[in-house]
Amino acid sequence: MESSSPRSESQTDPLSTPSFSTLNDLCHDLTSLQDLANRGAWRSVIDKVSRARALNLLQNPHHHLTYLAYNALAFAKLRRFNEASAELDSMEDLDSHHYRYETYPKVYPNRTGSMVPFSLRWLHALLPIKLGHRNQGVDRLYTLLDFVRDKIRDKEKNNLEHSVQIWKKREVFVVNCIIGNHLSHKEFTVCLSLLNELLSRDSLDLLLVSQLGYVQLQIGDLEGAKVSFSKVEGMVEEAKKGNGNGSLLLNEIEMMNLVNRNKALVYLVGKDYVSAVREYEECIERDGSDVVALNNKALCLMYLRDLSDSIKVLENALETVPTMALNETLVVNLCSMYELAYVNHSDIKRTLSNWIARVAPDDFDATCTRT
Repeated sequence: MESSSPRSESQTDPLSTPSFSTLNDLCHDLTSLQDLANRGAWRSVIDKVSRARALNLLQNPHHHLTYLAYNALAFAKLRRFNEASAELDSMEDLDSHHYRYETYPKVYPNRTGSMVPFSLRWLHALLPIKLGHRNQGVDRLYTLLDFVRDKIRDKEKNNLEHSVQIWKKREVFVVNCIIGNHLSHKEFTVCLSLLNELLSRDSLDLLLVSQLGYVQLQIGDLEGAKVSFSKVEGMVEEAKKGNGNGSLLLNEIEMMNLVNRNKALVYLVGKDYVSAVREYEECIERDGSDVVALNNKALCLMYLRDLSDSIKVLENALETVPTMALNETLVVNLCSMYELAYVNHSDIKRTLSNWIARVAPDDFDATCTRT
């Protein structure tokens, strides 16, 4: 929820208020709802919301909004976008006074601001894109970006540093959503403009600088990408010496793996797959759950015509870190390798599909096995 009261930070951030010791203090049975979402049990989330509504278990206005957010997110995760959109359509304007704390002074004494979860604002922008209305969705994403930046300025003005950091993370999240959409339509100039705007305010964000390098690679600017990746490597070295802050989102192993993955991408562009494999192996040695390195190492081995080892890499990943490795891209790649390597690939893919059905979260797209 988005409180905007200008009082001290402990008063404006419900999660930091001592009276809220558990998630259930914030909203009815929120702990179990959050647990279901973390496990990808999205159908159970929908059932739980339906029961809570039917039994009138949601008493306060923010309870209804929180459960609506989980329900809409669950529908979106299950690719039931029309139903997710219907949930949002049941609301009035997200900035309506009905969704502000001060409208209910007896329920929320001394609290002001919007109680609309940020996830609902994000879904409001995302769903039109999923439903084939790209222009409307992109317009909403840019409107959401303006909203987030207004929040950042407001929190900075009131010296609410913790809230500022939260909203800055949301800003990067929204920008990444916008960039991803523009990238999918090969609108590279807009992507570069957005990234450079963010980097003009925080030039030490390792992930943003790396992302700039990825976009530069896609437009064929290999030298520019090398400069960006070299900058990331230099920042990581400074962070390891204690002379820089690196990225607050990454630990030392993650930073070092980021450097190796960046180097590997340059080798990939040059079709030096042996060197790329070497970089990915360094990543895997540090962190056996680095799924990007595992997936890309397997692809490099496939390009080197070593199908047997490439299949082993992905199969071992699914066996040892299933919760991390079980994503559609990796499974599509594995199935493609099966098709190249085995005559009876249909039987092998069917076995894989049956295993996925037992262990995958509800939102996993089982059609990626192409069985």
